[in-house]
Amino acid sequence: MSGLFITLEGPEGAGKSTNREYLAEHLRAQGVDVVLTREPGGTPLAERIRELLLAPSEEVMDADTELLLVFAARAQHLAQVIRPALARGAVVLCDRFTDATYAYQGGGRGLSVSRIATLEQFVQGGLRPDLTLVFDLPVEIGLSRAAARGRLDRFEQEGQVFFEAVRQAYLARAKAAPQQYKLIDASQTLAQVQQSLDALLPQILERCRG
Repeated sequence: MSGLFITLEGPEGAGKSTNREYLAEHLRAQGVDVVLTREPGGTPLAERIRELLLAPSEEVMDADTELLLVFAARAQHLAQVIRPALARGAVVLCDRFTDATYAYQGGGRGLSVSRIATLEQFVQGGLRPDLTLVFDLPVEIGLSRAAARGRLDRFEQEGQVFFEAVRQAYLARAKAAPQQYKLIDASQTLAQVQQSLDALLPQILERCRG
């Protein structure tokens, strides 16, 4: 069985964490070694960087500082968790990865795609996800779901224009590479979303055993 790297992407309130657990449960029922992780974070050091990135602060964080912190956390995450898990043949289910950087720092902050791509190559080498699930929903629905969870983090405090740019960046990336990306309508009920995941499970299992 070969390792498989699956990322779950989407804006705030899209249900990535819930559906990552759902996928993990069904894969484990088939005897698959599954590693659940997230970005930014995934290791103690990377989680400390996550706290810096998400905590509201009186000091405005420069967009380049934000970008470099994201990739610093990613470098640690890859070295300590993702690469070792893939090397032993596990399926890694990661809540956000570099597509989130293109969406949030590229789309939302307006940083150049070429700058992000340079760091992507530097930190990841040739490693890219095997499959990316993009949970898409209208911005206003996502923001209302995020607000219902309680106190908003630094990103969740951004406005509608920011999140519309994030959404459009995700959609553009999914459209450009339909073989790698699967777009899921996250505005549906949870049961309907999970029916979409059920349809993908045979393909995922086949790739695990390939």
